[in-house]
Amino acid sequence: MRIGIVGTENTHVDHIISHLNVHEAGGGARVVALSGGHSRRNDTLASIGAIEKIVDEPIGLLGLVDAVIVADRNGAHHRDQATPFLAEGLPVFVDKPLACTVEDAQAMIDTALAHEAPLTSSSALRWIPDTDALVARTARGGQPHVVVTSGPADPDGEYGGIFFYGIHPVDVALRLAPGEISDVRTDATDTTVSASFTAGGTRVLVNFVKPNDTHQIPFHGMALTQDTVIEQTLTLDAHYCVPGLEAFLEMARTGRPPIGYGDLLRPIEVLESVAAALRTQSADLR
Repeated sequence: MRIGIVGTENTHVDHIISHLNVHEAGGGARVVALSGGHSRRNDTLASIGAIEKIVDEPIGLLGLVDAVIVADRNGAHHRDQATPFLAEGLPVFVDKPLACTVEDAQAMIDTALAHEAPLTSSSALRWIPDTDALVARTARGGQPHVVVTSGPADPDGEYGGIFFYGIHPVDVALRLAPGEISDVRTDATDTTVSASFTAGGTRVLVNFVKPNDTHQIPFHGMALTQDTVIEQTLTLDAHYCVPGLEAFLEMARTGRPPIGYGDLLRPIEVLESVAAALRTQSADLR
């Protein structure tokens, strides 16, 4: 499987190239081309991964690759970057977040469906062993009544604000709490943003804590069932990108997305509501 990458500044690209090209651990899948033109970053990645092709624009990957990873840090760019490949029927993995609006996310899904192009997107935290353990322990107690997740996120960050890191605790929360999203409420202080909402029959609280130059809180998840409280610190090891990458490779080989398209939309729905509330609060302060 020949893989092309769009958006190479993300450090996740280092993990992907290391796993697939350096360690040859992708079952024959390999990164063969990068977009973005020649730069110090791209030339270094190409040297590390023995990647022969560097194209100027994403569209230049067409004809060179069998599947595409869109890894641009800013989700606002993902629709334009992913759509040409979906329109050609190629499997596409959009690294978190899928988009910064529900409109863009839905447009990508519509294109994927129209051209039978498998599409997936997720936070790397969705697939790590600690999240799997939290989900398994919670399932033993039945559907949770309450889910609480926490993590660092900067609503003023340059890569789509709350979407860039906020997708992590939201994606974990929604893996624990299936169902339609309703009643999203956002509360903010100088150092935190909290989003509370209902997902199906579960009440969900997601806490985003603004990092500073030296510290950020760890990711954490907690679920309350009828008679149990389950909690788990979600630790990222050196291979934290691999489970999500393997889910994409399996999708590319089988054509079956690992996450239903409705579930791709839910975290974007939550984060779009949070971002809108923060803009309103900021305007009110002015």
